[in-house]
Amino acid sequence: MMQNIVAIHTYATLAMVGLIWFVQVVHYPMMADVGKVDFAKYEEIHQSRTTWVVAPFMLAEAITAIWLWRFSPDNVPGHLALIGVVLLAIVWGSTCALQVPAHARLATGFDVASHQFLVTSNWIRTFAWSARGAVAILIFRESLSQLPQLP
Repeated sequence: MMQNIVAIHTYATLAMVGLIWFVQVVHYPMMADVGKVDFAKYEEIHQSRTTWVVAPFMLAEAITAIWLWRFSPDNVPGHLALIGVVLLAIVWGSTCALQVPAHARLATGFDVASHQFLVTSNWIRTFAWSARGAVAILIFRESLSQLPQLP
């Protein structure tokens, strides 16, 4: 069972790492090109569709990260899981305190300052998720040493 939790954790985390880099480098910067007339509708669609994509990964990542922190596999250093949870708290904190309010402001229409704040503040999540990806890979690698070795 623990190997399944580690695998789900790694997959969900790496999926979010890839997604956050796409959002940071491609998607968020392109918002400036939507145009003011259509922007509020675009932002509404963005929020709705993005939620359907990220929510399953974020929830799976959060549940498995906390599980791994509480019940670390024997050969996985406990501090790795703790670092992962701290980085996840940074991601969720940034999302709730910075990106969600920026999207709420943009939902009323395009605003250069709000857009720039969104792009700039999202680097917090981009770097924290990237570091989480490294931690998840380390946890995965360490957990593999628990598997029975082939003769």
